[in-house]
Amino acid sequence: MSALLNGKIALVTGASRGIGAAAARLFAAEGATVVLTARDEAALRGLTADLGGDASYVVADLSDRTQIDRTVAEVVGRHGRLDVAFNNAGVLPPPAAVADTSPEHFDLVTGVNYRSVYFAVAAQVRAMRDTGGGAIVNNSSIAGLGADPANPAYAASKRAVNSLTASAAVGYAAAGIRVNAIATGLTLTDMTEGWERADPGVLARITAGIPMGRIARPEEIAQAAAWLLSDRASFVTGSVLPVTGGAAV
Repeated sequence: MSALLNGKIALVTGASRGIGAAAARLFAAEGATVVLTARDEAALRGLTADLGGDASYVVADLSDRTQIDRTVAEVVGRHGRLDVAFNNAGVLPPPAAVADTSPEHFDLVTGVNYRSVYFAVAAQVRAMRDTGGGAIVNNSSIAGLGADPANPAYAASKRAVNSLTASAAVGYAAAGIRVNAIATGLTLTDMTEGWERADPGVLARITAGIPMGRIARPEEIAQAAAWLLSDRASFVTGSVLPVTGGAAV
C-alpha cells in the first residue's frame, strides 16, 4: 500500500516537541510535505533540518489569531494548498480546582487549548474550501470526555474542542472537509513531566488505572492522527477517537 499521507501538504501545530514533533516525523515518513509551527524557533529549525526534503516551519504564537491566519497563508503561499492539518498545540498548567482557578489560569488554558484551535480550524477550512477539501484532526484529551475536578479548566477546554470538532465536521462535510479529534490519554511529554514535578506521583496514580499498564508514547498518538488525516479514513468525520490504552472516562 502507498504511504498514508503520500503527496499531502500537512500543517502541524505545537510541532517543536512531544506529540507534535513525533507527528511531524511520522507525517514526513508517510509521504507528506510538512510545515511545522510553534513558538520555539530553535527547536523548529532543528527538527526541520532533521526532516529534510521540503519540510519548513513558521514561528507563531497560536494564541494570536492574526498569527494563526498568517501561518495558514504561509503554507498556501509556499505550496499552493493545504491538504491536512493536525492542531496539536496546547498547555497543561498545574491543576487547580474550580474554586482555586485564577482568571489568568483560566484565560491561558482557554486561549491556547480552545480559542487557538477554534480559529486554526476556521483558517484551515477557508484554505481547504478553495482547493476542494481536506482533513483536520484536533488533539483533545480523555479529560474532555468526563469530569475532572482536579483540573476543570483544562477538561472544559478539551470538551469545547470536541464540540467544535463535531460542529465543523457537519458544517463542512459537503465541502469535502473531514474534521475529527483524538481523545489522548496519558502520554509521556514535557507537559506531563511538568505535571509530575508539580504533583509527584501523579503519573503512577493515573497509570494504575490504564488497563494496558503504561503511558502512551508520542508516536502512538501521532499514528492515530496520521490515519484520521489519511484517505484510508475517508468516511470518518465528527469522531472523537479515544487513544487511551483502554482507560475509562
